[in-house]
Amino acid sequence: MTAELPTAKLPTAELPPVIVGAGPAGIRAAERLVAAGLRPVVVDEAARWGGQIYRQPPEAGGPGGGFTRPKSALYGFEAGKADAVHRAMAAIRDRVDYRPRTLAWNCEAGALDLLCDGESLVQPFSRLILATGATDRVLPFPGWTLPGVFTLGGSQVALKFQGCAVGRRVAFLGTGPLLYLVAYQYLKAGVEVAGVFDTTPFAVQARAMAGMLRDPSTLAKGLLFVGWLRAHGVPVHNGVRPLRAEGTERVEALAWRYADGREHRVSCDAVAFGLGLRSETQLADLAGCRFRFDAADRAWLPERDGAGRSSVAGVYLAGDGGGIAGADAAELAGERAAFALLEDLGRPVDAARVRELDRRLGGIATFRRSLNAAFPFPADWAATVADDTMICRCEGVTAGALRGVARSGQAREINRAKALTRTGMGRCQGRMCGATAAELLAQALGTGPDGVGRLRAQPPIKPLPVAATPSPLAGARSGREVA
Repeated sequence: MTAELPTAKLPTAELPPVIVGAGPAGIRAAERLVAAGLRPVVVDEAARWGGQIYRQPPEAGGPGGGFTRPKSALYGFEAGKADAVHRAMAAIRDRVDYRPRTLAWNCEAGALDLLCDGESLVQPFSRLILATGATDRVLPFPGWTLPGVFTLGGSQVALKFQGCAVGRRVAFLGTGPLLYLVAYQYLKAGVEVAGVFDTTPFAVQARAMAGMLRDPSTLAKGLLFVGWLRAHGVPVHNGVRPLRAEGTERVEALAWRYADGREHRVSCDAVAFGLGLRSETQLADLAGCRFRFDAADRAWLPERDGAGRSSVAGVYLAGDGGGIAGADAAELAGERAAFALLEDLGRPVDAARVRELDRRLGGIATFRRSLNAAFPFPADWAATVADDTMICRCEGVTAGALRGVARSGQAREINRAKALTRTGMGRCQGRMCGATAAELLAQALGTGPDGVGRLRAQPPIKPLPVAATPSPLAGARSGREVA
């Protein structure tokens, strides 16, 4: 049966504000809008609010329910923050139009295309807050397609949402604070950690230490994670490069080397891998937002002012979807974007609170610069990838194929390379392979990733089932036909 949203018939001026994402940013934005007397629509892919960082287990009695672990075990030091975010949403639950299990897969002409439990819907908006969060940035290495290789975020979801580990003996590979956090969480859950393999040399992290003292509590937590791992016999290796994941039917070992070329091998039945995070920006792109290259994130990000306003009137950005800054910043940015929305509606706002939010966000931005210096992107990675390494698993494209179109002069821009090689045309629409393709293309052309452009988003931003029931409203706003 096709559903029609009641808001679809309202005049634009009466449309409720829409928030995409029910993580820390989306929840705090909704809380502020509710306090101002509005009833926002909150769209979220997950079955329960909290986002990736504060993901909740399934509800008892529901599908997958029965998994019970206290928040202290699920979130560690962040249990109090997680509980506060969860309670904030619970407190306003009856004053928001909450849409769990709902994918926003397109945004154009003042409306979102949604998929909820197999049914397609259209949600018009006059004001939109995008709190879309981030996902792992994964750069391939030989064997990364073997069963048993997971992203760090995927490994964390398994632990929080499904109550299981990705393996019995897990190697953690990559760089960034998430690397140590997830390894710590796995060890606390009773899983054997084969080792932590950080691509950043220890000397680089030591040099950045002074800057990170701006936030001593966060620094102390990071040091505790590392110290706790070492105290429990987990080897922590710095300045490594992965050589390959070995195995036949699944991962059996991880081979790696130091910068001096020494090769080592550690047995494991799973690898959790990630090189920092990448903002989810597809909806902002489809909404028409202007982008700029951000050297710190090594990515193209939608432009936004300090309040979260994008280049498109009525579209606001909050949290990691507009630039990686962490969960604390996401809460503040969500509230700040809601204030900006209210200001643009001509509603009164708490000026003192706005100033406090701006001050705290500025302080976090300063700390993040030091954190980025402590966990830099391994810029030499692209030059080390063998031509036969799979970079786009959806379409079966190798590194050599992408380098070939660059060196032959056929492609000097990433969308042209996509057209020639099909990199980014598969199920993930470039969400997983886009960063890889940009780095490889830039290296082949002797430029930086900012010199090859960015993949243009295409709807649907994530795979849709063929059996999804279309809404008669889909396409009406832009004249496109509905199957």
